[in-house]
Amino acid sequence: MPVLPKFLPLLALWGLLQASSSSFANPHEEPEVQTLNPGPECFKFNPKLPPRILPSSKKFEGSSDLVHLRYHMGPVLSSPINIYLIWYGKWAQPQKLLIKDFLLSISSNHHESPSPSVADWWRTVSLYTDQTGANISRTVVIAGEYSDLRYSHGNQLTRLSVQQVIASAVRSAPFPVDHRNGIYLILTSQDVMMQDFCRAVCGFHYFTFPSMVGYTLPYAWVGNSGKQCPEVCAYPFAVPGYMGGGGPGSLSPPNNDVGVDGMISVIAHELAELSSNPLVNAWYAGEDPTAPTEIGDLCEGLYGTGGGGGYIGQVMKDKQGRTFNMNGRRGRRFLLQWIWSPVLKACSGPNALD
Repeated sequence: MPVLPKFLPLLALWGLLQASSSSFANPHEEPEVQTLNPGPECFKFNPKLPPRILPSSKKFEGSSDLVHLRYHMGPVLSSPINIYLIWYGKWAQPQKLLIKDFLLSISSNHHESPSPSVADWWRTVSLYTDQTGANISRTVVIAGEYSDLRYSHGNQLTRLSVQQVIASAVRSAPFPVDHRNGIYLILTSQDVMMQDFCRAVCGFHYFTFPSMVGYTLPYAWVGNSGKQCPEVCAYPFAVPGYMGGGGPGSLSPPNNDVGVDGMISVIAHELAELSSNPLVNAWYAGEDPTAPTEIGDLCEGLYGTGGGGGYIGQVMKDKQGRTFNMNGRRGRRFLLQWIWSPVLKACSGPNALD
C-alpha cells in the first residue's frame, strides 16, 4: 500500500509488546527482543512532533483486536530477494551509496552492524510465511542497477508511465526478467514529479502489467521529496510550515540528507509490504485488495517504544544531534518505522525498550 502522509493523531502505544504471542506465521519462532543501548556517544529521547499536513493515517496500534490482518493464499518473497535498482533522473553518487548501504544492511549476512540493526528490523518481516510455511527471505542483494539520466519518459510520471520506465530498463539488457525473486525499485530524483506525489503518496508498490512490460513483475516506486514536500514525505526530518517555529522542530537526519534519509524509511516501508504482498493477494487487512492495509501501514509513524499521541517513540540521538533508531553496515545509521509483527500482533522493532 502507498506510504501516505498523516494528519490524524496517533493512538497510545503502551502495552503493545504485552500482546498475544500467538502467530499467523511461525508459532514456534519467537522474535529476539533487543535492548536499546545507545552507547556512550548517544542518548535516548521520545520527541513529540506536530502532525503531517494531509490526512491518511491507517494505524491501528492501540489494540490487536482492531486489526484483522489475514493471509489470502498468495506468494511471499521466500527465495533470496534480488533488488533491481532504477535511478531515474540525476542522482549524486553519495546519495546512491547511502541508499545502497541501507539495502545491503537488510541482509542477514551483514553481522557487523551493532544492535539494534537493520537486519534485526527485517527479522520481523521475515516472520511472514506463504501457504507452504516458507518464510520471507532474510537474504537481500542488489542484483543490478540502471540509470536513466535523460528522463526518457519525462519528468512527470504516472502510475502507468512508471511501468514504462521498468520496461525500458528490462529492454536495455542490463536487467533480466526476474519474476520469481526480483523486486524492481524505481527511485526518482527530486526534480521528478509523480502522480499523487506529496498530495496522497510518498511511495507505492504494485506489479507490472504484461501489456505494459511484457511480464508480471513486483515493483515499488519512491521519490526524493527533498525539494517538493519534505514536510510530508521526509517527516520527521521536516515539519509543516504552519508551525512557524512556535512548536517542536524537525529532527536532524542521521546522514545529513533530509530528502534521502526520508526516502529510506519509505523504501523500508514499501519493501516490507512488497515482500509480504507482492501480487496483492497475500498478507493484508481489509476486504479490498486494491486498497489493502498492509504490515507497514499498521505502524506508520512509529519508530520506538512509547509512540502515539504525537510521539514517535523512543529513538536515539548522537552527539551531533542526528536522530536514528537502527544501525547499518559501514557505520551507517537510519530512522526506520516499525512493522506489524504476526507473533506479537503489535508494532515491533529491535529497538524496543523492555
